[in-house]
Amino acid sequence: MITEHALLPVDPDRADEFEAAFDEARHVIAASPGFGGLELLRSIESPDTYLLLVRWESVEAHTGGFRGSSGHTRRKELLHRFYDPFPTVEHFVPITQA
Repeated sequence: MITEHALLPVDPDRADEFEAAFDEARHVIAASPGFGGLELLRSIESPDTYLLLVRWESVEAHTGGFRGSSGHTRRKELLHRFYDPFPTVEHFVPITQA
């Protein structure tokens, strides 16, 4: 299992609109093969920043599977208009858990 990490810059004045669009997008993401769960968090100190964590069976499930699907196209339609600048996405592997 790997974790996709993205810091999402969203204008705080559009937070409600973004969160409503994300509520639809999360169902699209969850329907993808290899999906293992997700979490969206909003920064307290920087309310224009959200942290998206998505668990995937593998990097390929995300980059080759989901990104090549119609679900990815729909997610882009729902969410990309909110980002300025566009977020950087990285993948992480677990080292230790408590």
